[in-house]
Amino acid sequence: MAKLTNYIAFVNPENGLDQIGHFDIEANTIQPLSFLSGTPVKNLYQVIEAGSPDALIAAGSPIAADTVKILPAISGRDVLAVGKNYMEHAKEFNSSGFDSSDKVDRPSHPVIFTKRATAIVAHGEDILLHENFTATADYEGEIGVILGKPGYRINEEDAWEYVWGYTIINDVTARERQRDHKQFFIGKSADTYCPIGPIAVPKEDLPKTLRVQTQVNGELQQNSTTDDLIFPIPELLAVMSSGQTLQAGDVLATGTPAGVGIGKQPPVFLKPGDEISISVTGLGTLTNRVAQPGAINSTLTRVSSASAFEMTNATRTAGRTGASLTTINGKPTSYQCLGSGDKNTIFVYGLGGTKEYWTPLITQLRLDRSERGRLHLYDFEGHGLSPTHPLNELTITSLAADLAGVFNVAGVSASAPATLVAHSTGCLVAMRFIIDNPGLVKKLLLMSPPPFSSSDASGTDQFLAPTPKFVRRQGMASVADLVVEKTVSDATKRDHPLAVAAVRLSLLGQDPEGYAKACQAFLGATAGFEVGEMDVDVEALIVAGGEDQVSTRAGWEGYEGRIRGSRVEVVGGVGHWPVFEDLGGVCEAVGDFLTC
Repeated sequence: MAKLTNYIAFVNPENGLDQIGHFDIEANTIQPLSFLSGTPVKNLYQVIEAGSPDALIAAGSPIAADTVKILPAISGRDVLAVGKNYMEHAKEFNSSGFDSSDKVDRPSHPVIFTKRATAIVAHGEDILLHENFTATADYEGEIGVILGKPGYRINEEDAWEYVWGYTIINDVTARERQRDHKQFFIGKSADTYCPIGPIAVPKEDLPKTLRVQTQVNGELQQNSTTDDLIFPIPELLAVMSSGQTLQAGDVLATGTPAGVGIGKQPPVFLKPGDEISISVTGLGTLTNRVAQPGAINSTLTRVSSASAFEMTNATRTAGRTGASLTTINGKPTSYQCLGSGDKNTIFVYGLGGTKEYWTPLITQLRLDRSERGRLHLYDFEGHGLSPTHPLNELTITSLAADLAGVFNVAGVSASAPATLVAHSTGCLVAMRFIIDNPGLVKKLLLMSPPPFSSSDASGTDQFLAPTPKFVRRQGMASVADLVVEKTVSDATKRDHPLAVAAVRLSLLGQDPEGYAKACQAFLGATAGFEVGEMDVDVEALIVAGGEDQVSTRAGWEGYEGRIRGSRVEVVGGVGHWPVFEDLGGVCEAVGDFLTC
């Protein structure tokens, strides 16, 4: 079987995520790769760290390369580079009038500079000339060395141990900027001035001597080999690591041969429409075209869209943007609609739950049958499958606004109000929503509602949720232990191990940071309600557990006294998770209310 070591970076069309594959140059196809575990390979840094190519396997069917977005073979760091490292090029550069680095043809020491990471683009992307920045853009075909492990004060004799492999680089240069600024950085680092790719290959799969050839518009301009380097690769690594640590994945552009535009008489510079193709032994061909004037700078777009933040609880959904999520109230939300019809029922669970909390009740009462109308379930921000941004503060008000977004998606209006079903702390969100949006709820079912205020909580041990500090310090296993101890009835603990397991699994499945943020919201919840706001007039059913230490008689009587037209059903022997603890008892208590 052929080795799968022509590593190419691309965007997987199935999920929009960056991935590494093997590029079959002759077939022009990409074979996606994964580790032996089945986890897709994300980038070349992972390939390097994994070590042996035997740690990677084919995953799925090959993809036509023309149908996917190709990415730079490696990116994210400034590229280390060497100037004047081929003798004939050093001569042509020194005599061009653009060389301000030296007065002799052969440099006494390697000429070292860097190209900014933002200059990197992929095979096939356009090169921008940047009008008013340069009139002397030039090409430089180069071989890029990729390091395989960190090194400090590398000995020349051992240098090849630090080389992982190679890629192709076009060291595009603004010649007058290179000259006028003395050092090369400005002239070498303009956006799009560092095409890299299309592939990277381990040194073991390539010959010792590599040939680099550059064609411009189909005409050969450069042609040389690594045997012609003034400063060979081992010497370059020894020099560059003499006072600094080189990292695995660092890229070193080794210099360009003679044949660049400034070496011609008169000089010839790149112009719109020019196509530069650089070929290296075993590495294929890197091809880029010069863009037309006024072309959009894709680098600015890419950099502007980047963020130092990562969404919390975002890895549970597929794809870069969460293909299975729905945008509600401007946020990616895990949302599900069941059934059909004109009637709408919307479900809100409590802290530590997910939208799956309602599945047993819906199934048992057959609420998802089409004739019963549409059911709307969602995970609130940071819980279940819904992510949360680190900058977003969760409050009862923000969660109620998100619930309003669900009502909007459901098409609920004052002329066609909905039934609202809530559990635990979700009842506080439901009440906040009803107060802020009168007329949108015709029937209200509250299960195990927590107290509105400290006066409503009299007689309880005041436990509503763990503190955020406890969650962040102890983790979800300790949270599960605490919540089961405080909120599940003794009868359930003794007689219904599956119910206890369901509560624990619901909690253990939460993202710790998302859960901690929700704890902060609900622990400060009662301060957001004024007594005068509580005069609510809807048909309401309050379901309480007979052994609930969170929603006690004093608590749910507070709701009953503030919601006109409400009544209470008590399910005996049940704690704070009634659907899990006694599904039959809950169905008996709420069946008529939800099905009529």
